[in-house]
Amino acid sequence: MKITDISIQKPIFTTMMILTIVVLGAFAYLRLGIDLMPNVEFPYVMIQTTLRGAGPEEMESSVTKPIEEAVNTISGIEDINSTSYEGLSLVMIKFALEKNGDVAAQEVRDKVNSVLAQLPLGTNPPVIGKLDLGAQAVLNVVVYGNRDLIDLTHIAKKNIKENIETVSGVGAIDIVGGREREIHLIVNPLKLSAMNLSIRQVKDAITQQNIEIPGGKVEQKEKEFVLRTLGRIKDVKDFNDIVVATIGGAQVRVSDIGRVEDTGARMTTASYYNGRPSVTLVIKKQSGTNTVAVIKNIKERIEELKGSIPAGIETTIVGDQSIFIKSSVNTVTEHLVLGAVFAALMVLLFLGDFRSTIISSLAIPTSLIGTLVFMQAAGFTLNIMTLLGLTIAVGIVVDDAIVMLENIYRHMEEHKMSPLKAAIDGSREIGFAVMAMSAALLVIFVPLAYMGGIIGRFLKSYGLTIAFAVALSVFVALTLTPMLCSLFLKIRPGEKTKLERFTDSVNEWLSSRYITMLEWALARRKRMVIYGGLIMFSMIPLFMFLGKDFMPADDTSLYQINITAPEGTSLGRMKQIFAQVETETRQLPHVKSILSSIGTGTGSHFGGSSANEGYVMVELDDLEDRSLPMNKLMLASREMMGKYKGLQVAVMPAGGFGGGDAELMYNISGPDLGKLEEYSNAVAERLRKIKGAVDVDTSFSYAKPEYRVEIDRSRAHDLGVKVEDIATSLRTLVGGEEDITKFKDGDELYQVRLRAEETFRDRKEAIEALMVPAGIGRVTRLDSVARVSEGVGPTQIARYNRQRNVQVTANVDGIPVNKLIAEAEKAFKELKAPPEYKAGIYGRAKELSKMLKEFGIAFALAFIFIYIVLASQFESFVYPVSIMVVLPLTIPFAIISLFITGQNLTLFSIMGMFMLFGIVTKNSILQVDYTNTLRAKGMPRHQAMIEANRTRLRPILMTTLTLIAGMIPTALGSGAGSGTRRTMAMVIIGGQTLSLLITLLMTPVTYSLMDDVELWFRKKYMGGERPKAQA
Repeated sequence: MKITDISIQKPIFTTMMILTIVVLGAFAYLRLGIDLMPNVEFPYVMIQTTLRGAGPEEMESSVTKPIEEAVNTISGIEDINSTSYEGLSLVMIKFALEKNGDVAAQEVRDKVNSVLAQLPLGTNPPVIGKLDLGAQAVLNVVVYGNRDLIDLTHIAKKNIKENIETVSGVGAIDIVGGREREIHLIVNPLKLSAMNLSIRQVKDAITQQNIEIPGGKVEQKEKEFVLRTLGRIKDVKDFNDIVVATIGGAQVRVSDIGRVEDTGARMTTASYYNGRPSVTLVIKKQSGTNTVAVIKNIKERIEELKGSIPAGIETTIVGDQSIFIKSSVNTVTEHLVLGAVFAALMVLLFLGDFRSTIISSLAIPTSLIGTLVFMQAAGFTLNIMTLLGLTIAVGIVVDDAIVMLENIYRHMEEHKMSPLKAAIDGSREIGFAVMAMSAALLVIFVPLAYMGGIIGRFLKSYGLTIAFAVALSVFVALTLTPMLCSLFLKIRPGEKTKLERFTDSVNEWLSSRYITMLEWALARRKRMVIYGGLIMFSMIPLFMFLGKDFMPADDTSLYQINITAPEGTSLGRMKQIFAQVETETRQLPHVKSILSSIGTGTGSHFGGSSANEGYVMVELDDLEDRSLPMNKLMLASREMMGKYKGLQVAVMPAGGFGGGDAELMYNISGPDLGKLEEYSNAVAERLRKIKGAVDVDTSFSYAKPEYRVEIDRSRAHDLGVKVEDIATSLRTLVGGEEDITKFKDGDELYQVRLRAEETFRDRKEAIEALMVPAGIGRVTRLDSVARVSEGVGPTQIARYNRQRNVQVTANVDGIPVNKLIAEAEKAFKELKAPPEYKAGIYGRAKELSKMLKEFGIAFALAFIFIYIVLASQFESFVYPVSIMVVLPLTIPFAIISLFITGQNLTLFSIMGMFMLFGIVTKNSILQVDYTNTLRAKGMPRHQAMIEANRTRLRPILMTTLTLIAGMIPTALGSGAGSGTRRTMAMVIIGGQTLSLLITLLMTPVTYSLMDDVELWFRKKYMGGERPKAQA
């Protein structure tokens, strides 16, 4: 080849060319960010609408449904999910991945604006924005100390939160467990009644007498003055002096009907760090930013702020995602280096020559460092996917160099050529085969980069990273390797060294045994075809029995216990429960710290939540400092929580990839909530009976205690009482959530709330005795126009594609998730639900089925492209079939290796199967290409096959075993993230080891059969022999 000839003739030029690639790669490495997974954007849009005081059913009918109907006509919608909570409606629209997220968000805004007039009075304008899955919580900053909670919250907000918000890459920061300062005006309903005053009059007086409005400008000839009306109250106690009304010539002030309290807001959340009350800042990064860099900047800013934080206030960091990411990346890097060393040792074992080992091994750092240039240009980061690609590339990039060097070495050894002559002749003989081998690999991995669905987005960087490395390895094999061989490769005359004699004896022994088996196989071609067919078809039952999961479990040293108490449980009772759970969790070994969050839902810090929900985040000692794996400690937590009757508990990993979601999410949709509850409970009950199914629960609860005010409209009309007045009066007197006015202190504004004394709103009888306006200047008791009854209502109403929906969730312990999916499907079918009720998997389980389908398409594409490459190389329609028939033989052995190691079929194990295809294709190309070369020189077919396979056995074994050696550290490694990577390494090692012999024997057998077919076809239809040249 021209490029090879130039490289051999101009060694300094070749060296500088390779050095340029290495230097650029080194600079690219310094600029590459570090993250857990590739940065992927999804076109999801969230609509958040609030209406204070409205129940879930009212929110669904008045807010959620009109919004759903409006946006439903937008093109490209895949799913519409909505949840109606108390006072909150969330609608999430999932668009097709091809849709531009910004365009989708704008289209949703336009549609929602068209129905704003239909929303109930008092509804706040909907907040619409892209839902960035990448904008996740990456860090918790816990603030605790010797101050009360109001002061602690003020310090956390002013001294820490507002400073961290300016750090580059920081998105939203949620405050958990804080208590903001508020001014409460507490009124006595009996005094209001005695003076015939309504709560609305009090509210209006406060609003009107605490106000500051610009009065414009006073213009004079030489000056201008700004006119300000200083109507704001300057001191909290001055609220007592506000005049509410004048009765009989006497002024009625706030102090006459109640009192003012400078206090804190009603607590809806609580946070405890190792049992101490705290304020937690949950920090989320911006989508597309680098997690490790953002956390590093946050930590630096916190260090800078320590001087400005008052004495006695401590800050600590919990749930730092960068620890796992950096540890995982460092582990992969370590495996990568170890793999490269093992691969080099494997070359030494077969060649027995240190010079040859160094020459071929130089391809590893050169190709991998050069790959970093293309990774930076493509906008990739150093993450699990790209590093996995580089780890696998260790065994691939050295292959081309090994094949090239081995051929040159053989020319020197057998034909007694000079290094220069051997380099030129050897590279010319093998050059096209090297390119064809790499092209076959490229067409396997490039389809991975363009798979559809969410998985395709994550695999893009993996597929392209390997493609970059393979393309560079061809360049190195065609330039650097032959150049170095021509200068440094030598065969010493005289007696060989002990190492060389040992490697020669190993090669001869392997070669003689292989040729004996090959002769046997070629003499029994029909039997071999039957054996091959049986092996191939065995993959069907093996695949059926193999467990299937979306992602393998990983030890992140961080897990959380999600707790949901019965509806109506107060925050005070939740604090008692969590204190007990914390105490017991602290007894577990290797627990470093515990962070409890109450009233925040179960860790997403997004959407609706109530006081009866929360989570305990358990941070463990680092993996290397622990004798117990995280899943054992999670099991201990589950057993510990088993004695708490009435609590819904789920224990799941936090951090890592996919942490936080239930492994099974099974949706049941239909019109009637009662039926949905019945069906979901039946499915959940079936799942609870399966050994290994844990944390089984349903999303629906119709047990939220509520008081219902049932109005006697006729009586209310007679007394002049409006329904609106009843509702707004109760909202102010009981809820106290009316946004009355603000109190200004310095540059801060504090909420002012108006509310009845607690003793007048803490039970049903007290509420019935409250006064409501009855015309002008009159009030009447509530129980004179309405009845207060006790009942229960739904806590939330979920909808899926505009149908009411209940979700059954579960996690697994030691069993594959596909077993739960099958059981859930079976349970629902047995219910024989009417056709308007539908069920199906969602979330990670749904992505599992999509993933298997997309991989099936990628496999089909790979087969087609491999055929195209092989047909182009061999100039034959038949010879490629002899290679492609062998490819499926690897799959049963890959599945058997998963059974042996106790692994399930996951995303990473399927990625390993693609690698197996590539290796078998490369090996088969070497066998068939050299057979054709020898036949073109006039050698009979049988003799050519035996000679070609004897000659190519050494490079095939070398390339295969270097790949296996490169994977050994990944398979046996126990560092952070090793759980995800191990399955892929096991598939490659086990599948390749078990299938190597059968593929080495089957390729010559199928080659001879296909050759017979081609010969028969030519004789029958083309009237002649094939052309002589088959090179």
